[in-house]
Amino acid sequence: MIGGLLLSAALIISACGTEGPSPAPGQRESGEQPVPEQPAPAQPEPSGEYTVLAQNLRTPWAMDFHEETVYISERGGHIVELHDGNMKRLPVQTALPVTEVGEGGFLGLVLSPDYGDTKQAYAYHTYEQDGAILNRVILLEQQEEQWAEVDALIERIPGSQIHNGGRMALGPDNHLYIATGDAGDGALSQDEANLAGKILRMSLSGEIPADNPLPDSYVYSLGHRNPQGLAWNAEGELFSTEHGPSGNPGGHDEINQIMPGANYGWPDVIGDEAMEGTIPPLYHTGETAIAPSGAAFDEQGLLVASLRGQTLYRFDPEGGELEVVLDQEGRLRDVKVQDGRVYVLTNNTDGRGVPGEADDRLLLLP
Repeated sequence: MIGGLLLSAALIISACGTEGPSPAPGQRESGEQPVPEQPAPAQPEPSGEYTVLAQNLRTPWAMDFHEETVYISERGGHIVELHDGNMKRLPVQTALPVTEVGEGGFLGLVLSPDYGDTKQAYAYHTYEQDGAILNRVILLEQQEEQWAEVDALIERIPGSQIHNGGRMALGPDNHLYIATGDAGDGALSQDEANLAGKILRMSLSGEIPADNPLPDSYVYSLGHRNPQGLAWNAEGELFSTEHGPSGNPGGHDEINQIMPGANYGWPDVIGDEAMEGTIPPLYHTGETAIAPSGAAFDEQGLLVASLRGQTLYRFDPEGGELEVVLDQEGRLRDVKVQDGRVYVLTNNTDGRGVPGEADDRLLLLP
């Protein structure tokens, strides 16, 4: 339901700030035949809270837009194209097969700014090599029956069954920003030479920008556990959402304002703890775990989709509070604001939710 309720400090969830226990590991390789374009399933009448634009999505993870068309990544290795009520699912062919294991798979997706001419997009996916789980950033090109890899831009980003990061976003500076997880090893987050537990910044051609804060490095900020959301406000300031620690203490999920070269402290500090050389979060949930995921700004604040919290929140950076915008729809993976409208992806088919017959769905809020 949509409401104006504030997140109560009394709402204590005993579980950790990660996404939760995984199902038995499995792997799918891309290469299925494309599903022909078909009408989207008949939709119920709008409830007044939202309209269902698509349903029966397969573990959707990220979305992007070109004009009136929505593109959605699915963790098994597909991209769904939704246009004018029709849904088309195409497989993604990658040089190294997509590995859907734990929290990994085919994750982030960003259309190239010149997509209308090039039909190209950037993607982040998990793969296995020499017995290790890793992640990579690639350039894809849309063809008639598939999306195909045309270039590998960053490879061998540490991965594991947990904490693969995966969110990508195009910044106002026309550079690509990439969130990576700590791969279950917090020490990697503090290692400037390692790409795990970081926010990376890359030119659209895959090069290291000359003005990155660390010389000859993609690293833009460090000390992250598992950042899952990237969004800029109207002033061009970057904000990120991040999963807090597991176990005891748990919770302490974060909203951070990201500054170039800054260290956000994981695993040395959490919550309000202070340490010289690190930046505390703008907001943290205390022992409450919401597992924040995708993020986007609207005119009123920062929208945050949450997995364990199963709620779309709005954060007011000045007031420092979370407001409930949408709940009772299960796990929410991504949120985007396009042409003033708010789009939300549910994520109940990821092995940790309780999917309904129509899950997963793309919702349009009024």
